[in-house]
Amino acid sequence: MAQDQETGPRTEAEGALEPVAAGQGAETLHTETGAAYKAEDGGGTFPPFDPSTYPSQLLWLAITFGLLYYLMSKVALPRISDILEVRRDRIADDIAEAERLKRETDDAIAAYEQALAEAKSKAHAIAQDTRKSIGTEIEEKRKAIDAENAEKMAEAEKRIDATRETALENVSEIAVDATQAIVKQLIGGRTAKKDIEAAVSSALRG
Repeated sequence: MAQDQETGPRTEAEGALEPVAAGQGAETLHTETGAAYKAEDGGGTFPPFDPSTYPSQLLWLAITFGLLYYLMSKVALPRISDILEVRRDRIADDIAEAERLKRETDDAIAAYEQALAEAKSKAHAIAQDTRKSIGTEIEEKRKAIDAENAEKMAEAEKRIDATRETALENVSEIAVDATQAIVKQLIGGRTAKKDIEAAVSSALRG
């Protein structure tokens, strides 16, 4: 009684925990199955390793695996398959579109090269025709200019001949007069004008 008075009254929790701390075969409630198991000498078997719980563990394992398999086969796998199918179709469409664009590009390049070759050929033909046309025009103009120059040369020669004849006549008259004056000064008499003209004409021709 004295001891009880010294230590004071014990609480209900301390009273409840005292048998477990003493290790005298207290029973503990199983967390999963609700069954109580007995701890002896301060220890006990871990519930998952307790052979008495194997049937229930196998049952829950089968139920869990079945549910997981059902969810995977009915929900996850179809969705994954649909996603893969859509992605495969999209990749196939992209490849087909890329091949189509490549063909169109090749066709456009071929058409451009053909058009360029045709344009070069046409440009060469046009240049040849233009060169021939220009050459023909130049030749015709050259011939016309040559003919015009020939006419002008003929007229010029005629004018020169006429001018020369006129000049010769004037020179002949001047020479006859001068010769007649010289002869008069030298001889002191008159010489027939016909003789002087014949002599001057002979000298100019010679």
